[in-house]
Amino acid sequence: MEISTGEATTLGREELVDLYSAVGWSAYTRDPDALLRAVRGSHRVGVAWDGEQLVGLARTISDGVTVVYLQDVLVRPSHQRTGLGRELLTQLLGSYGDIRQQVLLTDDRPEQRAFYTSLGFVETHDHDPGLRAFVRLR
Repeated sequence: MEISTGEATTLGREELVDLYSAVGWSAYTRDPDALLRAVRGSHRVGVAWDGEQLVGLARTISDGVTVVYLQDVLVRPSHQRTGLGRELLTQLLGSYGDIRQQVLLTDDRPEQRAFYTSLGFVETHDHDPGLRAFVRLR
């Protein structure tokens, strides 16, 4: 397994659609060109390959100084529960040094909470002092 971080300029439309489809993220795969532009427009992208197959991806949006948003974390079902997602995030977020605000929005599933809290994330309603998070989806 090979994991690398950096820019996503070498990722192709088909391999992205294949990975996003494998995890059921159809909102992204409905418009493959938009998905490709979104991933290529990310600040940083971490990818994991098993031979020629893209098996994991994590990407961020950031100003590189004060805030980083963890946008997507995907691991192909055949490679889940192997530590791959943790390794992708450790490498990717490790490249941001001391950036104070590391933010993510994710599904409301127990396994999501367990995974992200194990990496040091805290839900906003559990943070002290209290925080609020707002989102407007279209």
